[in-house]
Amino acid sequence: MTGTPDRGWLAIAGLGPGDDRMVTPDVSDALAQATDVVGYIPYVARVAPRPGLTLHPSDNRVELDRARAALGMAAAGHKVVVVSSGDPGVFAMASAVFEALEGRADWQALDIRVLPGITAMLAAAAAAGAPLGHDFACINLSDNLKPWAVIETRLRHAAKADFAMAFYNPRSASRPEGFARALAVLRQECGPDRLITFARAVSTPEQRLTTVTLGEATPEMADMRTVVIVGNASTRRVGRWVYSPRSAG
Repeated sequence: MTGTPDRGWLAIAGLGPGDDRMVTPDVSDALAQATDVVGYIPYVARVAPRPGLTLHPSDNRVELDRARAALGMAAAGHKVVVVSSGDPGVFAMASAVFEALEGRADWQALDIRVLPGITAMLAAAAAAGAPLGHDFACINLSDNLKPWAVIETRLRHAAKADFAMAFYNPRSASRPEGFARALAVLRQECGPDRLITFARAVSTPEQRLTTVTLGEATPEMADMRTVVIVGNASTRRVGRWVYSPRSAG
């Protein structure tokens, strides 16, 4: 990071999918220089405490408040890292920080950098083989920030276009019915023989991969720690791996 001794900075960093070996050197360097780390409780817990570093964990539904607090600290001269899992620009904190910048010319003058990370989607695809080897779509199935009608429209169009698809936040304890509805849509558009991979806790010791057909899939195969990957019409198995050919049929 740049920044002078009397001027703060803000890094928006991705911690990767879980394995510390997947944290990039740029992110490690920013964390080593930081005076403050801001983020959702379990992500901040991944950062080792040390003298001179203050950790600021907060709930997952206060993204804008978290972003404003981080920007305020950077404006006051702190060296701040806002952490997300995976990549900060994929369903994570980078968007919230830039939204918080709107209308604040003073904050827009800050030294701000986005430090990319390895997403759970890419780690899951690598563990499975290469199911995203051709064109693909990535969709967040949570209806916290968008209505189900929008999710269904995007699902249907992605399936009709024969994209492989990666899904985040497929099934929560409070909204278990959403993923059942998504599976029903996928079966309607793709048929029962399409391959679907459930990658749970990818890159951690609890990692579990299961590949079945859409006809065999059940909602209980997914939870909020699961990335779900649905292949395109050409996706197939070779040995224990799943891949999508580079050529389109």
